[in-house]
Amino acid sequence: MNDMSTLPVPTDLWPVADFFFRGFGSEVNLNDESEVSMLFRSFMLLYLTTVILAIITFKLGFARKLPLMKTIVVYSVLIIGTFILTLILGLNLPLPESLVVAALILGIYRIRLHRERGARQQNESS
Repeated sequence: MNDMSTLPVPTDLWPVADFFFRGFGSEVNLNDESEVSMLFRSFMLLYLTTVILAIITFKLGFARKLPLMKTIVVYSVLIIGTFILTLILGLNLPLPESLVVAALILGIYRIRLHRERGARQQNESS
């Protein structure tokens, strides 16, 4: 029979996941309440970081203002989908890192678009 009282922790994590899961060693003892609570806290911090970055990326990438009901549906699906992705792939793939890159690219695009529109309006008014 397999001993299900320990859970292995990968050592080759991506930087954000490694930051949250630092201090675990190679395995977590599931019989130790403090280690389980630390594991849960680390996962929730990784999940919340991913949700915040996904919301920022969505706000920067989606230009149109949605009605309230559609906004609630979009954010609900975003929160549920991010939980599933973080649960399945959070330790294996660079989800937060990818969202940071996407948010930076979309932020730079938005700044340039804003400057071009301002310059165009200034030229039209002159």
